[in-house]
Amino acid sequence: MASRLTTAAIGLSAALAATSALADPVKIGMITTLSGPAGYLGEDVRDGFMLAMDEEGGDKLGGADVELLVEDDGLKPENGQQIADRMLKRDDVDIMTGIIFSNISPIVIPMSLGAGKFYISPNSAPSNFAGEKCNEDYFVVSWQNDSLHEAAGIAAEKSGYRSTVVLAPNYQAGKDAIAGFKRHYTGEIVDEIYTQLGQTDYAAEIAKIRAADPEMVFYFLPGGMGINFMKQYDQSGMKSEIPLIVSAPSLEQRVMEAVGEASLGVSTSSHWNIDLDNEANKTFVAEFREKYNREPTVYASQGYDTAKLIASALQATGGNVLDDKDAFRAALKKADFASVRGDFRFANNNHPIHDWYAIKAEKGDDGKLQLVTTGVIAEDHVDAYHDQCPMQ
Repeated sequence: MASRLTTAAIGLSAALAATSALADPVKIGMITTLSGPAGYLGEDVRDGFMLAMDEEGGDKLGGADVELLVEDDGLKPENGQQIADRMLKRDDVDIMTGIIFSNISPIVIPMSLGAGKFYISPNSAPSNFAGEKCNEDYFVVSWQNDSLHEAAGIAAEKSGYRSTVVLAPNYQAGKDAIAGFKRHYTGEIVDEIYTQLGQTDYAAEIAKIRAADPEMVFYFLPGGMGINFMKQYDQSGMKSEIPLIVSAPSLEQRVMEAVGEASLGVSTSSHWNIDLDNEANKTFVAEFREKYNREPTVYASQGYDTAKLIASALQATGGNVLDDKDAFRAALKKADFASVRGDFRFANNNHPIHDWYAIKAEKGDDGKLQLVTTGVIAEDHVDAYHDQCPMQ
């Protein structure tokens, strides 16, 4: 009798332990940039992500309990490395996400994958992880770095400009930006200028552009860099002489608000805009405005979509991430969620296939500045490296 009771007690104890394990929250580590001139990029990714959690009560995604750990990398690779090491070893996170800049992601992504975790990017997507180094546990919700600027190159080509100066910071995403722009632009590249990451004064670069006298200028300068450049370019009188065609990071909502009328008439390209007419986007924009009392940016949309993707996979697996990685991975691959950008699916390399839109800064009937979608640049666009990825 005692033996049967002992056996029953052991069985009950094991069952309770299993139940307790199942009840543990899914830990998500978010390393992002929250300080300095580029701090609002990470702030918007974080806030978009948390908005999706708020829709489920604040601590759930896909019905599963979630614990979100957020830390600021300060735009420094060494910070990203230290935080990742702590999150992976001490905090034992299941999923990593959040990185904005491609001087940090090439450090944190291999660390995350090497530790057996999933990395799901809401922004940074350097070319070297889209081709031969693609990985089944690495998913990108935003875009592949080059694709952002391929769309701008297509727009410049369609506009008929036959010469340009291209300008970007001297790091991986800047190199991807210029490579992407040149991929579909057949005009003459009069000059290729690389700046410092985090640079604030562009007088020398603007003087070089003036001397080169191109028909247009393309640049990739996200956050505070883009704000400073556009203000200085307008103040120099150059904008009325040599027009600008840029991509989403160089002219989004916060950049437009910061530079004011200096943004008028500037053409940009993006996979998302506030005015996209689909139900998921209408809900997102309305809820973001209500919760944060500001306009969402493309970064906020990417943070929100990242959370929605994770939620869809958690829903499909009952909150199980690492105990059955095959099931969670397959659920991610399905991308069974309503994206704010409209149609969304993954290519073989786990990077998105989606449309790209032409957008321009204009004044509305109320006199306020707004980013207006004027057409489609490319439909179902797939990145340039997917055919180098061995995954099917």
